[in-house]
Amino acid sequence: MYKKILVAVENVSSDAPMLEHVRKLARITGGEVLLVHVADGWAARHFDHLKLAESEEIRSDKDYLQQQAEAFRSEGLRVEWELAMGNPPQEILRVAESSGCDLIVMASHGHKAVGDVIFGSTIQKVRHNTTIPMLVIYGGKPVKHGG
Repeated sequence: MYKKILVAVENVSSDAPMLEHVRKLARITGGEVLLVHVADGWAARHFDHLKLAESEEIRSDKDYLQQQAEAFRSEGLRVEWELAMGNPPQEILRVAESSGCDLIVMASHGHKAVGDVIFGSTIQKVRHNTTIPMLVIYGGKPVKHGG
């Protein structure tokens, strides 16, 4: 059914319901999971061309991805992870396409009112620019891990 599932994580509490759902889905399908987080702070967006050192946020995001991957592996699931940097919708689409993913899973945590109207949500931007099937899981109001 699904051979490679991209899971866009945000390093927030709303990831938990989505990750639990993906664990079940991966067990059923036997698919490989690709955990992706897009760091989009100033340092991340300018990391390569300014040759910046890793910020605390980037290190924290890598640690989070590694921890989540280990949790999947401890359950016998196949998982890889990638920390992308830049514009979240663009990077999610780039990684999904370049990695041959056949499902994109994202967590929804409700509207951010005016921000969503003006800028649009990451989910909407991904949805409108892909032919890869998507699964959106409601994760509740997000709380940043470790803070």
